[in-house]
Amino acid sequence: MSQAEERRKIAVDFDGTIVEDRYPQIGRERPFALQTLRSLQEKGFVLILWTCRTGQQLAEAVEFCRRGGVEFYGVNENFDGEMEMGDAPRKIDADIYIDDRNIGGLPSWGEIYHKLIGEPAPANARAKSRDEGLLRRLGRWMTGE
Repeated sequence: MSQAEERRKIAVDFDGTIVEDRYPQIGRERPFALQTLRSLQEKGFVLILWTCRTGQQLAEAVEFCRRGGVEFYGVNENFDGEMEMGDAPRKIDADIYIDDRNIGGLPSWGEIYHKLIGEPAPANARAKSRDEGLLRRLGRWMTGE
């Protein structure tokens, strides 16, 4: 059984993961985020948007992804219409969670793709991603953003 068959459901955060974190606004797309998500869908992965956004801000995030060619199987729920929990997002049943708040930071989208489909990523992809993430976070912390 391939990794894609073993790990089919992916919960993906929005702010800081698909786009740069500019909450409540929508930041710029992180390099290759939507392209990677589209490719994972083509390989049979089921994508669930897992974000703290609600209401109009959530609708804007979903529309941003839709314009980029990514349609989610569920949005803050395991599947569309699963059950109402008010406005509060809850834990999603997924095999994999992609979030910028991971220990060690968010890998590059290229590294994420290669890991999920079982191919080795370029040797320098992880180190570069981690350094850029740390420097970006440090800069935001220093400027109070």
